[in-house]
Amino acid sequence: MELGVGMFGDNHYDKNGKVLPVGQRLLELIEEIKLMDELGLDFYGIGEHHRPDYAVSTPEIILAAAATVTKNIKLGSAVTVLSSADPVRVYQQFATIDQLSNGRAEITAGRGSFIESFPLYGYNLNDYDGLFEEKLELLQKINNENPITWKGKYRAALNNQEILPRAFNERLNIWVAVGGTPESVLRAGKASLPVIFAIIGGSPVQFQPLFDYYKKVYQHFEHDTNKFEVGVHMHCFFGENSKQTADEYYPLYAGQMDRVGRSRGWPPYQRNQYDFGRGKDGALIIGDANEAIDKILQMQELFGLTRFSAHMDVGGPSHASLMKSIEIFGMKIAPKVREALKK
Repeated sequence: MELGVGMFGDNHYDKNGKVLPVGQRLLELIEEIKLMDELGLDFYGIGEHHRPDYAVSTPEIILAAAATVTKNIKLGSAVTVLSSADPVRVYQQFATIDQLSNGRAEITAGRGSFIESFPLYGYNLNDYDGLFEEKLELLQKINNENPITWKGKYRAALNNQEILPRAFNERLNIWVAVGGTPESVLRAGKASLPVIFAIIGGSPVQFQPLFDYYKKVYQHFEHDTNKFEVGVHMHCFFGENSKQTADEYYPLYAGQMDRVGRSRGWPPYQRNQYDFGRGKDGALIIGDANEAIDKILQMQELFGLTRFSAHMDVGGPSHASLMKSIEIFGMKIAPKVREALKK
């Protein structure tokens, strides 16, 4: 099972709630990715957002910068909002990162959990599903063929068009991010695309039917079971002392939940939600290394994972605390998880 980190590039805030300089956060991200690489973590993913609480709207630029200071870690999006992007440009950008990194780039395509990119780039929300389905199909075709002839509903046709540059090994690894809809699982399974499930609330066991469904669809279409990949993306934060870590992180985590919640009509985030999430049946992995090891192995046993993504910058924790969390993940958690899986 691959172990890595996902981030959204949450901004830092001062004591008065004012956003600290974005440039500072971007430079910190590069330092954090470099440390992940040095510690031997398998992959890094950065999200695309167009909101004031996030510093990253163009994951490709962050990943290109990271490609020049890392050696082994895979570099991908988490996610690329494909519905409001041009698949030709997406492929070109990630193929360029792939060339810079000697074949370490990958794409995680999704519809995104926010809708700001639709009006920003001139797309109609009524086309939400159709846009994603068509653009995912086109991205796969570009990945598998060159030159390409294609015609769709939402983009200009392509007639024997070369798409350049090509990926380092011709093809990019493309994942699909799924929030919890059977339709998304069916689409990915039919196309033999690996799926990463975002489990950020409730009880992970509630996702078991979707994992089973994905596997059944994958097998039904007789795809190569040796290439079967499935992962989870979960909110995580690691420290030396479990209670202290949880107590210090709660205000930051709750602050971000409330910033998102205000735009969606959610009630204020409560400590009891946080404590349930941290418990055995919850979806949060926030605490010390031993707790994290047990819960990650629990997820692997439950779902048969090939990838685990720790999303650890929710709410904009300080750079120093993120570096410490990454260090604990790479030095204490990952080795024990790998050792247990070998047995």
